[in-house]
Amino acid sequence: MIKIIMNWNIREGKESDYLEFLTQEFAKSILSVGIQPTDAWYVVWGQGPQVLAGGTTDDLESMEQALASPEWTALQERLAHLVTDFEYKVVEQVGGFQL
Repeated sequence: MIKIIMNWNIREGKESDYLEFLTQEFAKSILSVGIQPTDAWYVVWGQGPQVLAGGTTDDLESMEQALASPEWTALQERLAHLVTDFEYKVVEQVGGFQL
């Protein structure tokens, strides 16, 4: 299994728009590119990004196809209006919480 680990901060003043996007579009968008959502974390205090999210594909080829899709580009563009510091990395899933 291959995992994508994403993180970001919510733009100030965009909290309600972000929550609407998260509950109505995000999971559907991730699924549409072939990534199965696995976890999401909202950080209440401390250093680092506010949100951490992950998803998996069966293999690296599937992940590469998902990340090369126009739907992934559209998702990133939509997120750019709602969040800052969006980053992601692709790793081999090893179980448990991963950073």
